[in-house]
Amino acid sequence: MGTVHARSMDPLPMHGRDMGVHPDDMIEVQEAEQETKQEVLENKDVVVQHVNIEGLGRTKEDLLGYEISEVFHAKNLIDVMKKSHIARQKLLRLGIFKEVEVVIDTSDGADALPNGLDVTFEVTEMKRLTGSYNTMVGNNEGSMVLGVKLPNVFGRAEKLTFQFSYGTKETSYGLSFFKPQPGNFERNLALNLYKVTGQFPWSSLKETDRGVSTELNFPLWRTNHTLKWEGVWRELGCLARSASFAVREESGHTLKSALSHTMSIDNRNSAIFPKKGALLRINQELAGYTGGDASFLKEDFELQVNRRLVWDSVLSASLWGGCLLPIGGRPSSIADRFYLGGPTSVRGFGMYSIGPQSEGDYLGGEAYWAGGLHLYTPLPFRPGRAGFGDLFRTHFFLNAGNLYIWYILQINIKLSLAECIRWSYGAGIVLRLANIARLELNYCIPMGVQSGDRICDGVQFGAGIRFL
Repeated sequence: MGTVHARSMDPLPMHGRDMGVHPDDMIEVQEAEQETKQEVLENKDVVVQHVNIEGLGRTKEDLLGYEISEVFHAKNLIDVMKKSHIARQKLLRLGIFKEVEVVIDTSDGADALPNGLDVTFEVTEMKRLTGSYNTMVGNNEGSMVLGVKLPNVFGRAEKLTFQFSYGTKETSYGLSFFKPQPGNFERNLALNLYKVTGQFPWSSLKETDRGVSTELNFPLWRTNHTLKWEGVWRELGCLARSASFAVREESGHTLKSALSHTMSIDNRNSAIFPKKGALLRINQELAGYTGGDASFLKEDFELQVNRRLVWDSVLSASLWGGCLLPIGGRPSSIADRFYLGGPTSVRGFGMYSIGPQSEGDYLGGEAYWAGGLHLYTPLPFRPGRAGFGDLFRTHFFLNAGNLYIWYILQINIKLSLAECIRWSYGAGIVLRLANIARLELNYCIPMGVQSGDRICDGVQFGAGIRFL
């Protein structure tokens, strides 16, 4: 919370010779004063008469009224301080202020009540144009990101952003507009215009996407939802001359128009090193009914449960799964299928190197599942406890999964996702990078290896934000 100023309630200091007061009487007086102070702080009714916001320039006052309204409902000084702190956090969350300070004082003026208070928020608005430079960690990929942002474009927390990203496998740039609903920041609308060029060496494939999308985010009871429409012009090509014929067949231009919905429930205490809580995310995507060449229904989910054990250890279980159903007799595209394997999913296997392949190029699958069981413990002997050492965890894991294309299942009805299971186990060290990503260095032992799978038997390094 910001600096709080209030009139002192301490008694004036007494100086001079001894007035003949007995020490026991002094103790009783001090205890009475402390009780009086505590009563004033916790029990004395107060009235917040005025809430002022100083330092506004282009920001519209009606936007901020929703964020500070609860301060008027405070009943005592402690409540005023708590609600003022919450209001300060809400103002900072809007992303339009660089600093927000809070000043609480007694009311002045002809209409001032004996128990009246004035609360003042002193804000410093962000510049009209800001730039940023940072690095970003994806799933086994690093990127350099340059951005230009225009915060508070129209005075109600709107944001216009241009971002350029250059990574090891992907280069992109895009323009986005963000508009929150006043009084409900979690309910917002985003418009995006982008171009993304990516390389997928496991499939000898390169892809360039030029698209536009619009998405609506909103909470509903304990869940968060995203409704999205995306129209994208996709250009697929071969990454190398040695690309298989199956990949060459996929080359060319396609147009995809898709509607999607994502629902999530996340009560974990941390997204990177959760010690308790669970995550459930369900996604549906329907392509083809609003135009385009791609036509399919795609469903996938993610489930994670974490439980704290003794000695600061954590047991974590996760399950992923999904299926893609082509519609209208059109085959699915290699760009829309699922991929499995690598240091962020089924460890001990090469990156996305599980499942159907042609001449060494992995084609992805239309149905998959993957599960993991993990035990995270502190480092032995707890070096750097309550400091640098808390960024590390010892990691023991057991992973399993499988992936198929529908026509393979139809050729052999006896074949199922429960047969020919790939699985692995091992141990390693996990490092948390702030609260945005993590690094893993594991010794992996792959099992259930099938013909064509690429394995990583031994030490495997992984970096990302989403792990099985």
